[in-house]
Amino acid sequence: MDHQRLVRECLKGKSQAQRELYELFAESMLGVCYRYTRSVRDAEDVLQEGFVKVFHHLKQYRQEGDLGAWIRRIMVNTALNYLKRHRRYQEEMFFTEEYLHPVADEDPALRLQAKELADLIRQLPQGYQVIFNLHAVEGFTHVEIGEMLGISDGTSRSQYSRARNLLITWIEKYSQEKKNASYAGK
Repeated sequence: MDHQRLVRECLKGKSQAQRELYELFAESMLGVCYRYTRSVRDAEDVLQEGFVKVFHHLKQYRQEGDLGAWIRRIMVNTALNYLKRHRRYQEEMFFTEEYLHPVADEDPALRLQAKELADLIRQLPQGYQVIFNLHAVEGFTHVEIGEMLGISDGTSRSQYSRARNLLITWIEKYSQEKKNASYAGK
């Protein structure tokens, strides 16, 4: 079923079409939600809340752009609202220069795999992680991020730069440790 027809069927209230829309996008959108939360359970909560919003606002989708991108935007906004509402995230959303250590990995490979990079991003302080994901992964501008988070675009730029520099430091350290481990094994 094409997306336009699927949307029309959902707007008519057909549960089979709604289930199909959910199944079509749930897995990838769970990944989006997980990038902003600290647990799969929280990501699943955001996903469910996000899909409630998708179905509630589906009549506003103009079918001009990609349906997946429209749903992604709702999921990102839902995740940000979730972070603002829950105390355990509010305390971490302050934009500090706190330093956290990356996840240790015993794999001797020198190349950083996508999963390893995602693990490093998840180790960033929450505020850095959110801004890094919004800009580098989702493609929002710093002005848009500032509006979403209630901060200046300069703060967004600064936090993105700090997150990026921290990731570069971690990656360099990780690569050096892997290189040293491979030399030690020879």
